[in-house]
Amino acid sequence: MSEKIVQLNEEAIKGQIEELVRGSVEETLNELLEAEAEKLTQAARYERNEQRQGCRSGHYNRNLTTTSGDVTLKVPKLKGISFETAIIERYRRRESSVEEALIEMYLAGVSVRRVEDITEALWGNKVSPSTISELNKKAYVHIEDWRNRPLQGGRYPYVYVDGIYLRRNWGGEFENVAILVAIAVNEDGYREVLGAAEGMKEDKASWVSFFQWLRSRGLDGVKLVVGDKRLGMLEAVGEVFPEAKYQRCTVHFYRNVFSVTPRSKVKLVAKMLKAIHAQESKKAAREKAKAVVEELRSMKLKEAAKKVEDGIEETLTYCDFPSEHWTRIRTNNVIERLNREIRRRTRVVGSFPDGNSVLMLVCARLRHVAGTQWGNKKYMNMKHLEATFDEASIAG
Repeated sequence: MSEKIVQLNEEAIKGQIEELVRGSVEETLNELLEAEAEKLTQAARYERNEQRQGCRSGHYNRNLTTTSGDVTLKVPKLKGISFETAIIERYRRRESSVEEALIEMYLAGVSVRRVEDITEALWGNKVSPSTISELNKKAYVHIEDWRNRPLQGGRYPYVYVDGIYLRRNWGGEFENVAILVAIAVNEDGYREVLGAAEGMKEDKASWVSFFQWLRSRGLDGVKLVVGDKRLGMLEAVGEVFPEAKYQRCTVHFYRNVFSVTPRSKVKLVAKMLKAIHAQESKKAAREKAKAVVEELRSMKLKEAAKKVEDGIEETLTYCDFPSEHWTRIRTNNVIERLNREIRRRTRVVGSFPDGNSVLMLVCARLRHVAGTQWGNKKYMNMKHLEATFDEASIAG
């Protein structure tokens, strides 16, 4: 008895399975969209009830690339109510991450063939060289649009600013380029990246231009600017935001004092400085600072004593604000962490071909971190700030 040999077309079966999975993913995502719309309107399609919010107005199609292939989303249109779906938001975050990856690979000198292999491994289909080129152009446009977007977070009481230096190749010579970065906490207590711009020499003119650009896009209600004592920055704050106060980052202040402190004494001096900013009021901090200055002089650390005496007042501005916010507003740590991440990501590039390439990659990273790591996590309870200024106005 002869055995029957069953022949299988593996490619055809693989294709059918992939199509089955893709179709299942597409169906599931569209069901989720319908469920979101139903929950938002508080009514199923065509249903009429007293709780209904807004009404349906058909659908529009939107393509979404998934690991299972390209799917078509049928996004519900709503009248009388906006429809912000979590699915589309996740897509935007993924899109921003893809943009950053493509720019980083391009700037790092990764070959087009290697990029093709990477995209095939990540998304299941190979991206052509012309597509890679177009995606880079598109990514730059998207990032530039994001960089110049109107600021719609209302008022921004706390603004953190800093400059980050990266290397660029300018006419065959290498030089540093400063990227000025601003992050804020809005009146609802959420962090937001306000913007980044090339600062050239990071002088007063650069900072004034940067602050005016932020103001023209909607930056308003600034009560405190937190930053290092950089060249011209303090003067620029007073010129563009005359109502705002300035807080010198205590960490940067400590580093400045350490620069004239013998290495063997740094740990002791650090404890002395931290004791100043651990006081319960500005008055107590000033008294502690005087004691520290005297102690430093007795230790024969005259230069360190002078730096503390001359600079301590501008590090105590945070005391004029709610004590619940002190640990968040006396340092520039929120932006310093981002800068470390940017440096880590740009180290692979080495030197950039131009200032705009630096700016695009920095913005891509800022946008990605803000969209994924910060999410909807509240950074501060701003009711404390409202209460503090209400008390001040009554006292005034």
